[in-house]
This record gives sequence, structure tokens and C-alpha cells, in this order.
Amino acid sequence: MEQTLFKDIYREIFPFWNELPHAEQEFICRHSHVMTYAKGTRIHDGNECSGVIFVHSGSLRLYMMSEDGKDITLYRLHKGDMCMLSASCVLQSITFDVFVDAEENSECYVISGPAFAEVSSRNPNIKIFALETAVSRFSDVMWAIQQILFMSMDKRLAIFLTDEAARTNSDTIVYTHEQIARYIGSAREVVSRMLKYFANEGIVEVSRGGIKILDKNRLRNLAL
Repeated sequence: MEQTLFKDIYREIFPFWNELPHAEQEFICRHSHVMTYAKGTRIHDGNECSGVIFVHSGSLRLYMMSEDGKDITLYRLHKGDMCMLSASCVLQSITFDVFVDAEENSECYVISGPAFAEVSSRNPNIKIFALETAVSRFSDVMWAIQQILFMSMDKRLAIFLTDEAARTNSDTIVYTHEQIARYIGSAREVVSRMLKYFANEGIVEVSRGGIKILDKNRLRNLAL
């Protein structure tokens, strides 16, 4: 049953799928699994080849961590997104450690890293797809670094709140100050002070239920 499920999914998401021999398709499906992760679960710790992860539901966070335990969010993955950086045995040129956590209860389809690497070694189109998928995410990584290095705190926070409101189609952002700080590469105290300033200006309303955007136009102007 699962193999039929995977075939239908992979036919939609992998441009090389129909070019693969039937035996290779079967091999990939046999080494695929449906995985459920509770919120807060560490999925990939940077030291192993966890495999190719396709997000069916929920949300994952990819980040790097310093030796003293500080982390920086590189990007987040939502329904329909794919993670190739967790398959280090496929992309051996990726030499830095990336961590992946489930930031919500999530269901994912995971292809064994060694199995995917084995098939890609025999099929150049798979290797090309893996590299292109990884490279496409580096624009997100550079955007995160650009914000941290060159943008003011009020602009970074405004961009995050604006993007989240658009993604969830809601004026209420239900993340804690600690979570927001982690996403934008800051400290919780700094985020709290900036949210207090936004609240005093009538841009947002801060409560235990989350952050409600009151003035979208001013928030967008801050994000420009």
C-alpha cells in the first residue's frame, strides 16, 4: 500500500521519475517511509545521512549551531517542500552541519539517504536534481544572513511578521518571543522590546494568545 502511495507522490514531485527503470523506482519506494514527528523532535543532527525528507504536513526548521549552542535559522520547510541538505551522503560537497527540527507536529515522507545515493550514482539526472534542489535553497540561506548582517532589528521583525501573516493568511502570529528570536537570529529580550515598541505605536497588539497585527500598512512600510 505504501509503495503505491510513494509511486504516486514521486511521479508528481520528481521530474526524473518516469525516466527511471522500473526496478529503480521499486528500490526507492522500498526504502521510503512515512514518518511522524512530534513538535520539537530533532530530525537531523548534522552528523548522519538522515535521507531526503518531503514534508506532507507540518513545518520543519533548518538551522546551524555554534559551538556555544547558539543557532541561526537558515530557512523553514512547509507542506510540499523537500529537504536535501539532510542527505549528506548524496550531497558530499556540503561540508557544514545542518540541523533539522520539527517546529510543529509533522508527517513526512523520507527516502533512505544511502538508497537515494545508490540510485543517483547510477542515474545522473537524480544527482543533478539533488544539486539543483539544494542550490535553490541557498538563496534562502543568503537572505537569512543578509538580514542578520545588514538589516535593522525593526525591519527584520517587520519582515518576519508580514511573511508569517501572508503564509498563514491570518493577522495573528501565534509564536512566542523566544521562537521569533530563533527564527530571525536575535535574542528574546530584543524581540520583546521591539514588539513593545510596535505595540506602543499601534502597529501590533501583544497578548498571551499571540501577536495581532493592527496596522498592516505601517508594518509593510517598515519591512521595505
